Amino acid sequence: MMTQKKKPHLKIVKSPGVEELKKRIKRYRKGKVQNIISLAIPIILAAVGTWMLMVNHPYDTIYRTASYKSETADNNQYAAFKTGIIRYNKDGVAFLNRKNEELWIQPSQFSTPVLDIGEDAFAIADIGGNTIQVFTKEGIKGEIETTLPIEKISVSGQGIVSVILKNEMSPVVMTYDATGNILIENQINVGNLGYPTAIEMSPDGTILAVAYLEVSTVPMKSKVVCYNFGEAGKDKQNKEVSVEEYADALIPELYFMGDSALVAVSDHSFIVYEGSDIPVKKKEVQIDQEIKSVFHTDKYIGFIMLNKDKSGYEAKLYNKSGAQLMSRGFTGEYSNVQMFDDEIIMFSNSHCCVITDTGVQRFSGDLKADALLVLPAAGMNKYLVMSANELRMVYLVK
Repeated sequence: MMTQKKKPHLKIVKSPGVEELKKRIKRYRKGKVQNIISLAIPIILAAVGTWMLMVNHPYDTIYRTASYKSETADNNQYAAFKTGIIRYNKDGVAFLNRKNEELWIQPSQFSTPVLDIGEDAFAIADIGGNTIQVFTKEGIKGEIETTLPIEKISVSGQGIVSVILKNEMSPVVMTYDATGNILIENQINVGNLGYPTAIEMSPDGTILAVAYLEVSTVPMKSKVVCYNFGEAGKDKQNKEVSVEEYADALIPELYFMGDSALVAVSDHSFIVYEGSDIPVKKKEVQIDQEIKSVFHTDKYIGFIMLNKDKSGYEAKLYNKSGAQLMSRGFTGEYSNVQMFDDEIIMFSNSHCCVITDTGVQRFSGDLKADALLVLPAAGMNKYLVMSANELRMVYLVK
């Protein structure tokens, strides 16, 4: 009878316990994740590098990728609103999609139409006339007829409208809801306050800011008066909640950056106010250069200034705290200046210049069309250029 010999190199493997299995699985997963990360990092870095190169690369040529033609009047004006484009002239208002197709048309009769845009509504007033129309992206929301000629207009995000009405030496500041009902009427005593030079509604329609110029004093002075139509102004005379005076200054422009920041721009400074109920002066920044244009977003306070050190101009950006974030010199004169997200877009006829919020001049060149509106489009390096009878999609190339 043969007996089976033991094989000394063979061992009985003991089954691992539950805890050991968990440890092994954890080590496996960790190793797998590390392998994925080690493979992904070079790809991510390459993608980020490519993106940074494209964003910071200067371009001087455009390539047309699409064209949407439409035969319209020669006196049209255009503005971006939501995901579409406003077209307006003396004969009415239309809202277009980004393929130049009319979504709706509202016939009107204006002598001198002026547009003001809020977050969810916009208004067109007949300066020197008596008509105001309020719109949303769906169409007309209401029409207002004033009893005195319109001088200036401001609309809130929901369509509340405030206007300065001309009345010899007793101008009137009126506030209406979108359907024309009078909310506030304030007869201005020019001898006490001065003549109104700027007006602005907060996005939520709660605060009205008005700048007044008093020329009877030497030197002249301006006042910024804020009215609150909510609880904070309920027990105040004329709902007036704050007044600030500025000697030897003219304030032609006011604007809100969100509901809680107000900016007043004078001929030699800008003033930042904070407060959603009672705007309080927080910072005044002196400017020792000639201001050519003013623009803003909810994030940036922007200026185009005459370059004091050399020929040409200078674009500057500030934040709500009054700190300068960017300065960039450039040549050429541009009659249109706007900022969309992180880009300053300037154009005049067919020439255009684009500067980023980091000071990179992304584009300077010929649009190959006399532009009436230029705005960013979806996708890297893409823009929409509206001319008299055509909307073009263009792509920046070197």
